Amino acid sequence: MGNNDMTGPVDRTVYVKTIAVTDLPREVRDQAEGLEHLYAVHDAEGQQLALVGDRKLAFVLAREHNYAPVLVH
Repeated sequence: MGNNDMTGPVDRTVYVKTIAVTDLPREVRDQAEGLEHLYAVHDAEGQQLALVGDRKLAFVLAREHNYAPVLVH
């Protein structure tokens, strides 16, 4: 883990959660191109970092940015 001089260790864990497209705002649903589910990537504070159409892609993107992805059910 890295260190942040002001607050100590930085949590590099992100959480990948399956999201039903029907639960998203219309402008996002319109871009989902027929998918039933998308995958949201959130940091430890709950901020959404990404929304992608493939679970594997969510994990790859997280790892490419030095995060440790965890699947949330």
